[in-house]
Amino acid sequence: MARRPLRIGLSARIYHPQPGASGLQSKSLQYLEQSVAHWVMSRDVMVFMIPSISGDGMIHRSSIRLSDYAGTLDGLILQGGADISPQCYGEDPRHPDWVGDRQRDAYEMELFHEFMEAGRPILGICRGCQLINVALGGTLYQDIETQYEQAAVHVHPDYDKYSHAITWGDDSGFGKLYPEPVERKVVSIHHQAIRTLGKGLRVEARSVDDQLIEAIRLEGKPYVLGLQWHPEFHPPGFAGLLDCTPILDEFLNAARGRRW
Repeated sequence: MARRPLRIGLSARIYHPQPGASGLQSKSLQYLEQSVAHWVMSRDVMVFMIPSISGDGMIHRSSIRLSDYAGTLDGLILQGGADISPQCYGEDPRHPDWVGDRQRDAYEMELFHEFMEAGRPILGICRGCQLINVALGGTLYQDIETQYEQAAVHVHPDYDKYSHAITWGDDSGFGKLYPEPVERKVVSIHHQAIRTLGKGLRVEARSVDDQLIEAIRLEGKPYVLGLQWHPEFHPPGFAGLLDCTPILDEFLNAARGRRW
């Protein structure tokens, strides 16, 4: 009998209705970025987007809860998107453009903690990496360029192509995944970054140019890994970027209950 494929949940991006708009733009939309889903599906995995449950519509939270998804799915990926509100880590926004999305923050933090309590593995990408850190009590630089003196370039018009080098130490889990010398350039676009680490987290990788944190991992179980970069933008076999297939396989092996 064939083994069923893994079922991985993907958090939703949220589009909020625009004032004065009509038609589709007047509705709340929840969606995923195709490249993330296809990256995971490339390993013969089923991907399910997990819609938020706001409680102000026709769905009663007592009937369908995010914990139900954590009990049904094998793992969770938190995808990229809007800023995390500074209010989530006890600060006021330093600029009107940096207020973030409190609705999505609340939804994804609940999702994160439900999957944590269920012992399911979690992988955070870009915003997802930052959310893991904040959910565990860490803080962020609201804006790298204005708050970090040694800042290198982390915002660029080539959203899915701009890359920079990262580095990791001998104690990083990446050392086991990449025992041989490899290209360590990643596609990483962000104006926020991890400032102080959340509880139980350790640094897995940093930017070579300015030493900003580029990856974090939870000590112990369950498996929780955050990548500041976008592994889904790394074409398979492309020599100029880090091959992120070993990272995906490690996450999926954790979802299968194997030792990682």
